[in-house]
Amino acid sequence: MTASMAIGVVAALGLAIGSFLNVCIYRLPRGESIVTPPSRCPGCGQGLRWFDNVPVLGWLLIGGRCRHCRTAVSPMYPIVESVTTLLFLLQLWQVGWQPLLAIRLLFVSAMIVLFVIDLQHRILPNAITLPGIVVGLVACLFFEPGWRSALIGVAAGGGVLWVVGEAYFRLRGEEGMGFGDVKMLAMIGAFLGWQLMLVTLLTASLTGSIIGGAMIAVDRGNMKYALPLGSFLAVGAVVATHVGYPLLEWYLGFY
Repeated sequence: MTASMAIGVVAALGLAIGSFLNVCIYRLPRGESIVTPPSRCPGCGQGLRWFDNVPVLGWLLIGGRCRHCRTAVSPMYPIVESVTTLLFLLQLWQVGWQPLLAIRLLFVSAMIVLFVIDLQHRILPNAITLPGIVVGLVACLFFEPGWRSALIGVAAGGGVLWVVGEAYFRLRGEEGMGFGDVKMLAMIGAFLGWQLMLVTLLTASLTGSIIGGAMIAVDRGNMKYALPLGSFLAVGAVVATHVGYPLLEWYLGFY
């Protein structure tokens, strides 16, 4: 397959899967099936026509509103589809047209769903994190970073956040971290291995600290404001797939 053909295939796949990810993002927090019924307006329940479901273009054609009841349709739909396509193309550029690409695209898709759901609802569905741990471990039997690194990643990833959360609870007497974050970082460790899991955690912690500090500075939050750690982990994980090892080498160069 030529480079241009690969780009076209991955871009089309990104748009199609991005549309499906929107279904997951909307339905999973509500406990609804992601298979049935077909897509419908969240306001009036009217089923959408096939051309309204065309990624990005469909939202533009209806002007961001339902054809029937004129309920506003969130711009999150075309944003998710566009971002999915962009991240898919970046993964193609990173790993090339090889079997590992399919694993990375699956991983990125899971990170997108977890990012948005945690941002909107402050939950990380077990329907993604638990199967994700299993799929990541199985994939690492055949692909990088290998099963040893993946097993350590699961144990260390889940263990580190569990210890932090438990220590916070014992010191402050209140929950400071949801168990969903623990399972999500274990899933990241399963797919990426322990080294990139650490890069993910450090990146997420740094990003969260900066944003949390900025919110306090502009008086939009306080020390107890619940930041969506899962969203920061998702960003850190995607960053780690691209520049994780160079970042790790740069950091270790100080020692």
